[in-house]
Amino acid sequence: MRLDVEGVSVEVAGARLVDEVTLDAPAGTFVGLVGPNGSGKSTLLRCVYRARRPDAGVVRVGSEDVHGMTPRGAARLLAALPQESATDFDFTVTEVVAMGRLPHRDRTAARDREICRRALERAGVAHLAARGFLSLSGGEKQRVLIARALTQEPRVLVLDEPTNHLDIAHQLDVLRRIRASGPTVLAALHDLNLAAAHCDRLHVLHDGRIVASGPPDEVLSPELLADVFGVRAHRVRHPESGVTQFLFDPLTH
Repeated sequence: MRLDVEGVSVEVAGARLVDEVTLDAPAGTFVGLVGPNGSGKSTLLRCVYRARRPDAGVVRVGSEDVHGMTPRGAARLLAALPQESATDFDFTVTEVVAMGRLPHRDRTAARDREICRRALERAGVAHLAARGFLSLSGGEKQRVLIARALTQEPRVLVLDEPTNHLDIAHQLDVLRRIRASGPTVLAALHDLNLAAAHCDRLHVLHDGRIVASGPPDEVLSPELLADVFGVRAHRVRHPESGVTQFLFDPLTH
């Protein structure tokens, strides 16, 4: 299902954190949102997954305004993984993942259990099913929360730094699994090489505005990386996949 952000703005204490942002994620694509710290990525994503109502503009899933939906209706279409997802109760991993089925409680218990089992496997955490969530490492918790989001069976999945706390093997594995899971994905990513390797399209956010959009090969030019991220970038090609990757040096003046 298609995701559209149309003219979204957010102001906090007189500062415009998101400034008339328009972007799209066509159905079934993996779209990256990249930009330096403080560029407005998390604030924009909170508007997309209904944690904050924008001061102006609209967010649509398909043809529907997400902020006009009921909470349950929105949760049936859209799932999110924020940067911080804390819980103070030591639920088991299975119980945490099963929370993703709450919007679908009219389904059968057997179907819910099967969906949870598949989500645990897709996120690579089936072996943790009986563990207490609070006993897990940061990376294990992150993968469990991804499993919970997949359990919602969303048409659109919004991810804010989904590779936080993950080692490099799990970063690659999680992004591959998310891509294979099927929904339209909008993900904020700090690692530009991961973004270049896994995203169909990128939107570059700087000072609250979109400054470039398009395929990673076209968007991530050394000139843009110098202007937006303040680094000197050397473009290389991955020897097996041919995907553009970068080596970085500080920008000298």
